[in-house]
Amino acid sequence: MTAAGTPPRREGGIGFALLIVLVALNLRAFYTSSSPLLESIRNATGLSFQWAAMLTVLPMMTMGPMSLAGVAIGRRFGERAAILLGLATIAASCASRFFVTGDALPLLLSAALAGAGVGLVQALMPAVIKRNCPARMGIAMGLYSAALMGGGGLGAMGSPWVARLAGAWQAGLAAWALPALLALWAWSRSAYAAPVSARVPGARTDAGWLRCFANRRAWLLAVYFGLVNGGYTSLVAWLPHFYAQQGWSAAQGGAMLALMTAAQLVSALLLPALARGRRDLRPWLALTLLAQLAGFAGLLLNAPAAAAIVVVLGFGLGGSFALCMVLALDHLPDPAQAGTLAAFMQAVGFMIAALAPFVTGAVREHTGSFGFAWAYLGAVVVLLLPLSWRFDPRGYARATAGLFGSPTSARAVPLGRAAHAAAE
Repeated sequence: MTAAGTPPRREGGIGFALLIVLVALNLRAFYTSSSPLLESIRNATGLSFQWAAMLTVLPMMTMGPMSLAGVAIGRRFGERAAILLGLATIAASCASRFFVTGDALPLLLSAALAGAGVGLVQALMPAVIKRNCPARMGIAMGLYSAALMGGGGLGAMGSPWVARLAGAWQAGLAAWALPALLALWAWSRSAYAAPVSARVPGARTDAGWLRCFANRRAWLLAVYFGLVNGGYTSLVAWLPHFYAQQGWSAAQGGAMLALMTAAQLVSALLLPALARGRRDLRPWLALTLLAQLAGFAGLLLNAPAAAAIVVVLGFGLGGSFALCMVLALDHLPDPAQAGTLAAFMQAVGFMIAALAPFVTGAVREHTGSFGFAWAYLGAVVVLLLPLSWRFDPRGYARATAGLFGSPTSARAVPLGRAAHAAAE
């Protein structure tokens, strides 16, 4: 029996790992697919740089509130139905892009709707992962993060190829409805979601996200997560265009974004595995931030080794995202409570991250160069380095005490100890 009094659950195996990958691949492909095709989109719709940034901003803005609402939706209708709804929304949003012509409004609406679908899935997947993989939670979360970023790479690299093959940029955006439909089918047949009536004795999650608004640690996690991901959202929006200014083709710019994403994937898999069982994630977070700082400096100086720069950036961005997810889940031993905290972190964090491409796009439009944008993102990383040291694992229990009005929430145990205790 577990500490909460629920029957022991067998650790999720290969089938669960494949399901994680299939679902996560659909959470960024729609988002990165527009960046390599930005020039074609702008020429067809007349979008300015600032409005083109909304293709990146709007999904993040809708991801945020839906990450909060998703917890309540999952509790009301069950994880299975809620994640099915999220995947169906992504598929429908991508498919609708095939019919966009010269009017940018449907394209912007599809971006916002897809972001809402992603937010719903992201709100629930961390709790699903922690419940099904208690002893390997860090590794499973790394796999989820890596697949999420891998989907971003597929979107960046595959969209120009599909657009060229079909002779229409709309096809390059709409093609990502197909993997979303495949994930929808696979999830509908899975047995890993908790039923609607599932409750963990003593674990209060009702209105839990409202309680997070009054908790300083929840806000610290959210702000940290948002600032860390501001670099990613900016690079997704503008990195291919940055290289296009230097005479690169759309396919070449998309390939650089895909290379960055490949480095993110490796880092997201590697760092949580290396950090597994260790009490303190702060040195690992500092490593990822230093990598980001080096990468932004390389962009600012327009260093010639472009491939090396994007690989270093990808390593830093991917590792920090995966470690942030583990960090949030590690604060609380109960999967539902930890999932709610992670949902709050993502909700507020994504809304903060959404501002970064809008700011960097405005800087580019007014200065004609991305230099100040890269300098701004580097300065944010410098601020995050000392902020990382606030996440001392010895303070997890104190920082989350009373968050959900349950004594179990005060027994937060760092990654490794909490996971093995839950598996006993």
